[in-house]
Amino acid sequence: MTEDELLQRMDELGIDKAVILPLGMTPECFMLPFDTEDVLAVRHRHPDRIIPFCNLDPRSGHSPEADFTWVFEEWREAGCKGLGELTANLPFDDPMCLNLYRQCGRVGFPVLFHLAVQVAYGLYGVADEMGLPRLEKTLRECPETIFIGHAMAFWAEIASNVDEGTRGGYPPGPVAGPGRTPHLLKQYSNIYGDLSAGSGFNAISRDPEFGYRFLDDCQDKLLFGTDICHVSQEVEIVPWLNDAVASGKISKACYEKMSHLNAEKLGIK
Repeated sequence: MTEDELLQRMDELGIDKAVILPLGMTPECFMLPFDTEDVLAVRHRHPDRIIPFCNLDPRSGHSPEADFTWVFEEWREAGCKGLGELTANLPFDDPMCLNLYRQCGRVGFPVLFHLAVQVAYGLYGVADEMGLPRLEKTLRECPETIFIGHAMAFWAEIASNVDEGTRGGYPPGPVAGPGRTPHLLKQYSNIYGDLSAGSGFNAISRDPEFGYRFLDDCQDKLLFGTDICHVSQEVEIVPWLNDAVASGKISKACYEKMSHLNAEKLGIK
């Protein structure tokens, strides 16, 4: 997708501004090189439409004491508003990840992470077990850092009826009750949920009545997103949310928080 194609899709969907997430040259994403400097170049050409994030592999420097402060400060001065999408396939609480998180917190960068079910060949994203114990441990140990959860292993746990066979995909059907993700969103001030992609949309739409209640209960902790990666990609969440607010299933206030106010509160604007 070129930047002109992205802007065209944004216009078609009624999206005023978009966050662009660089992938960077990591072992997991080396086939799709689009780095922080590329995002900043797009933002320079379209400053009223594009919000840039930066990205840095926590393995850079080969040490849990590596100092990234200088590059984060440069990127912040250049206009970056956060770090992501974090795709390194390491345990969520690996010492090198904790080092990265803490430095992001010090410079004011929220960390948007892709959550994987395990560390394994062929997977990408920081990994956690069922119940998200490593994520919870990190939320306690890095209270100054804002985290934004994304991907299947994060959103499958919206439900209590999740298991090892379903948590890495898109579980269908009714939600028996709130799972670990809603619990963490309510329990910790430094975790937010990114509603983008099939994972976020599936979580709120698989059981619509539960989804509407979840959006209302967690409206202060949710961020609208699309995860558009190619020109013809469907973005089902846009008409779904528009219909939900038009029909009164969610409030206008809830819609406004998710669509932009929560992001602005985090400095993503």
